[in-house]
Amino acid sequence: MKQRVLFIDRDGTLVIEPPVDYQLDALEKLEFYPKVMRNLGFIRSKLDFAFVMVTNQDGLGTPSFPEETFWPAHNLMLKTLAGEGVTFDEICIDRSLPADNAPTRKPRTGMLQHYLDESAYDLAHSFVIGDRATDVELAKNLGCRAILLQKDKSALGGDEALEEVCALATVDWDRVAEFLFAGERRAEVRRTTRETDIHIALNLDGDGRCCIHTGLGFFDHMLEQIGKHGGMDLEITVKGDLEVDEHHTIEDTALALGECVYQALGSKRGMERYGYAVTMDDCLCQVCLDFGGRPWLVWEAEFRREKIGEMPTEMFLHFFKSFSDAARMNLHIRAEGGNEHHKIEGIFKALARAMKMALKRDIYHFELPSSKGVL
Repeated sequence: MKQRVLFIDRDGTLVIEPPVDYQLDALEKLEFYPKVMRNLGFIRSKLDFAFVMVTNQDGLGTPSFPEETFWPAHNLMLKTLAGEGVTFDEICIDRSLPADNAPTRKPRTGMLQHYLDESAYDLAHSFVIGDRATDVELAKNLGCRAILLQKDKSALGGDEALEEVCALATVDWDRVAEFLFAGERRAEVRRTTRETDIHIALNLDGDGRCCIHTGLGFFDHMLEQIGKHGGMDLEITVKGDLEVDEHHTIEDTALALGECVYQALGSKRGMERYGYAVTMDDCLCQVCLDFGGRPWLVWEAEFRREKIGEMPTEMFLHFFKSFSDAARMNLHIRAEGGNEHHKIEGIFKALARAMKMALKRDIYHFELPSSKGVL
């Protein structure tokens, strides 16, 4: 079996990068990145990745960064990590300056040429973990994917090629370990009938990015609440027979979205399963749900207007019934208030928040959340 590899940056990834001079050249500057030891120890013990540290240390060995100030802190870092079960198969340190344009300096691959042997290494399922765009660029150059230790992908400057390579952006090592251990929760569904043609792409562990076009502006706005407030990446494109009625577009979108959620959930191991959320303003909206595999809907919400935007209010119940059926979930919805727009928007927001709660995973208790042994 070919070897998978984690190419791991040092400063800003394993340890906090010192401010001002960006040099870890004294013991008192050594500070580990939060939760890195526990999670890397877990990854090392549970998964089959080789660990390779890849770091640029500008001018190491020159008067601006003497060797004798570098090694004590570096070696203490390695010793501390080893005490938690984190050891490295190789440590690659580039000493050049940016102006040198050295072939060994990240994001170039000069130090890592031996890992390009496709007969020995599974780079397609390997990752670079780091905090800078250059780490993502290194992943691109190696032919693997990247995990960026930033709150989002904005550090990539809108570079679509790098965004495609970046599988995850997070500042939380718990999320890194969860991603590597439990895998991605993505799904893509195409549903085509004589009345509608629907494409949905969903990432349950995204960062709330949405691109939604159903032909019904208010419906788009409601669906965006699911992605935005649920922390999911959601793309929906619908071509429906709106010249006839809104019914087919709304119903079939609900069915396709529910199926997409069901597929993305996968084995459901380690997930919370249950979710509950309340939103309040001038309207009180409550949503409870259970991804238990059995569809059911309880709906306690009344609307006095015939339409909100282009969306018939009679279709709200039908949407959630179709969605809960296709997602194989229990869904209880209750709402009250005077503003009809706020009421339905509050329901969608509460659904998103409840889903976010229920979708949370704990890799340290990676069991199926059911006494029956099946969901």
